[in-house]
Amino acid sequence: MTQTYLAFENLRKHNARLNDSVELGSGIQLAAWSNQNDRVTQLSDHHTLSLYINNGYETYQKTSSGWKNGGGPDRFCLMPQDSETTWDIRNDFSFVHLYCTDRHLRHIAEQIWDRSPARLQLDEKIFADDPRITQLYRHFLLSSSWQQSANHMTLSTASTLLLTHLVQNYSSVQWRLPAVRGGLAPVVLRNIQAWIEQHLSEPLTLAELAHEAGLSEFHFARMFKQSTQLAPHQYVMQRRMARAEALVRHSALPFTDIAMACGFSSASHFSNRFKTTVGITPSQLRSAGR
Repeated sequence: MTQTYLAFENLRKHNARLNDSVELGSGIQLAAWSNQNDRVTQLSDHHTLSLYINNGYETYQKTSSGWKNGGGPDRFCLMPQDSETTWDIRNDFSFVHLYCTDRHLRHIAEQIWDRSPARLQLDEKIFADDPRITQLYRHFLLSSSWQQSANHMTLSTASTLLLTHLVQNYSSVQWRLPAVRGGLAPVVLRNIQAWIEQHLSEPLTLAELAHEAGLSEFHFARMFKQSTQLAPHQYVMQRRMARAEALVRHSALPFTDIAMACGFSSASHFSNRFKTTVGITPSQLRSAGR
């Protein structure tokens, strides 16, 4: 069932322009926006992490002592559930929103620490800096096409890492992350690798792989990397490309069919990714093999 986020619906009623949006398997939603010459009041029954991409210097928040600014590229705002904020946007700027519910955060906390926090309250942060948050959204969210199903593993991984960081650093919990030692059991690793091969045509997520392994996303990601020396999203993309190269070399399938078989929802995106990985386009590789 699709999750409805009030902050998302509210922005659509204003001057904000929706540039991109994707709902991940868990119901967490990402939305890329631009806005200017607007005044918006947000009061939501969910949490919103706002990540400033470009500009934002002339974005003002209403406070008890007047309008205050402090935005700019790589600043972030964290608006917890039930918080009310009013914004005056005076110049054009772009930003990414990550929407999640209290249930999402509590689920992450329970999976990581194997216990349920008696209370989980996020801190409100306005025009804040955090190099880890910047690294995650610049490296993962902004470098991947959201509409390509082959990238959903990367997007879901980034979202999980961001929410884990929020729980650990900007909430009433602030428990230390548990140490994860050792990789996956050999039989579990073989089963996961076989499952990945069987589902490469699908938009895989970190939650699906963790479920197959019977582990939390946090523990699975770390144990998988210890076993393979690759993060799950890197391994899955490597396998997509290996299958694609084999099909280009040894079959007469049209490139559109190969793209679909390897989890890409468009031939152009597949061709671009293939060239980045292999060094030449699929058509050039097939021609060279003739």
